[in-house]
Amino acid sequence: MTASTASSPPVALHEPWEDLSRQRQAATMGMWIFLLSEMLLFGGLFAAYTVCRSLNPMGFRAGSHEADLVYGTINTVLLITSSLTMTLAVRAAPARLHKVALGFLAATVALGLAFLAVKGMEYHEDLTKSLFPGPGFKLPQQGAEQFFSFYWVMTGLHMLHMTAGVIAVSRLIVVGRRYPEWLETSPAVEATGLYWSLVDVIWMILYVLIYLPGRGG
Repeated sequence: MTASTASSPPVALHEPWEDLSRQRQAATMGMWIFLLSEMLLFGGLFAAYTVCRSLNPMGFRAGSHEADLVYGTINTVLLITSSLTMTLAVRAAPARLHKVALGFLAATVALGLAFLAVKGMEYHEDLTKSLFPGPGFKLPQQGAEQFFSFYWVMTGLHMLHMTAGVIAVSRLIVVGRRYPEWLETSPAVEATGLYWSLVDVIWMILYVLIYLPGRGG
């Protein structure tokens, strides 16, 4: 009996819901509430960044100029592409295109891992250039060190969210490969897609705030 239970597919419908449509609506609403709470978190950081930047425009401009635009742009392209693959996976799953959905989910994970790898290389370069706030910080302009304080906090927090997203999508692949029909009905697929969209949107804002201001003139 234990072996039978272990081999049985995961149940998409859970208590207290009596049908999948209502459960999916509840899961979607719950995810949106969670996403709004995350936006409040990042929104507070963005607001603080804006205020500090208005007080030290030259320092923030100097700091932004030191942020590596190549790494930032590569990661932006990776996330835009991953947003497309995740959306296609979410669309393919309920259409019973199991192999297609799993392929796009795998592509999403690969792009997410590539993002983390590129960001790791960027962090390594930042450290070799003494762009970490503290003793020995490279830039003399007032406010530049504050800029990089925001840089490390906001991009580090985003990396944690990206890591969680990669784990969540990987779970869909593991379960979906064993039980393809689960992908058709589980609200986890759409909820994970919404979460991945948040990660993408946050990065787009970070890209504009961090990498672009110091590039003119």
